[in-house]
Amino acid sequence: MKRVLAVAAALAVMTLAQSGNATQTPAPDGAEVYFVGLEHGATVSSPVTVVFGLRGMGVAPAGVEHQGTGHHHLLINRPPLGEGEFGADEWVYPLPADENHLHFGGGQTEITLDLPSGTHTLQLVVGDHNHIPHDPPIMSDVITITVE
Repeated sequence: MKRVLAVAAALAVMTLAQSGNATQTPAPDGAEVYFVGLEHGATVSSPVTVVFGLRGMGVAPAGVEHQGTGHHHLLINRPPLGEGEFGADEWVYPLPADENHLHFGGGQTEITLDLPSGTHTLQLVVGDHNHIPHDPPIMSDVITITVE
């Protein structure tokens, strides 16, 4: 049921964005998102707990519009945000919701993932109340981890 509601909400946001009514929310100066205790090149075992760090802004659930806030998205095993996205420099579309784009619209700041053995890439992106990256986007570097 939660999955159905999440998909319905994402579709509603996508419809709004595609109608031309969506705009990017300005990013607070100096805001940054980062991984806590998980470094590029780390070797870990599954399940792996990924903790999200955020500096210079607050966390608010999806759908709640407060200045200087957003919520986390975790990109898994996909190109860095911006490479080949929508064919433009502006981010007026919400991030997709699928196995490569995890949404934390409830304001969550961590997740424990069961990742298969092998190499995986991770990137954090902060989205506004409509799941749209801020202007400029607040995103972490892409890190690569190896699961044994």
